[in-house]
Amino acid sequence: MKPDDLKIYGDSDNCPIRNVLDRIGDKWSMLVLLVLNDTGTMRFNELDKCIETISQKMLSATLKTLEADGLVTRKVFPEIPPRVEYKLSERGESLIPHLKSLTAWAKEHFDAIQQSRMEFSR
Repeated sequence: MKPDDLKIYGDSDNCPIRNVLDRIGDKWSMLVLLVLNDTGTMRFNELDKCIETISQKMLSATLKTLEADGLVTRKVFPEIPPRVEYKLSERGESLIPHLKSLTAWAKEHFDAIQQSRMEFSR
């Protein structure tokens, strides 16, 4: 790689890696994607109950971001009260193997990372 090719990494708006990881690497997005993968279609309240520690406001914001990126689809049914269902899109499904790989890596190295952090903080 030439030095000019590396300039894209410094530009967060145009760097694919930084841009995408910024969106899915937050506290909740990966968890929502993995839950939807495991359960299929879910309603908002089902997701809220499944991920007990997320606020409804944060779940709503996370779902909107994932929908905007085309990772999740939202279907509104013309009923009263309104029924809204969320599921992974094809793009979201294509991301799952990578998230599972990252999850497996994190589980495998978690204890060693925790140990390194403890040693570093001494």
